[in-house]
Amino acid sequence: MKILVFSDSHRSLAGMYHAIERQQPQQIIHLGDLMEDAEEVAYAYPKLPFCMVPGNCDGWTMEPLKKQITLEGVSILLSHGHVWGVKQSYHAAYADARACGAQILLFGHTHKALCEQLEDGLWVMNPGMSRSSYGLIELENGQIHCTVLPQE
Repeated sequence: MKILVFSDSHRSLAGMYHAIERQQPQQIIHLGDLMEDAEEVAYAYPKLPFCMVPGNCDGWTMEPLKKQITLEGVSILLSHGHVWGVKQSYHAAYADARACGAQILLFGHTHKALCEQLEDGLWVMNPGMSRSSYGLIELENGQIHCTVLPQE
């Protein structure tokens, strides 16, 4: 399964459209700022599943600020990141992911791309701003591969 991860689109949709056309994913995850961008792109791809969370610029919403989902048997914790204070430290985000047994932690908010696997096996990804980069997660036979790619 191929999953694209976007964050901090801030009304810049071209990169998301380009990445979807290039990668042909089976799932999209949008990590907020702005959820309406993800909704607009989802409208253009009605058969493509989208999962999204609001960011600090999304205003009042009934949507949960973080979600835990399972795709291909892999547990993924996602949030925009402001709820964990990721601009100061990743410690709260890491602790939350470990506490709920997530295998992948996704967040945005800092506008800085990050993709690494920690010593305990937890994958951590921030796809950066969607106008400059996006995340790609590939799940196959229980194997996880994560990377951040530049927009072209």
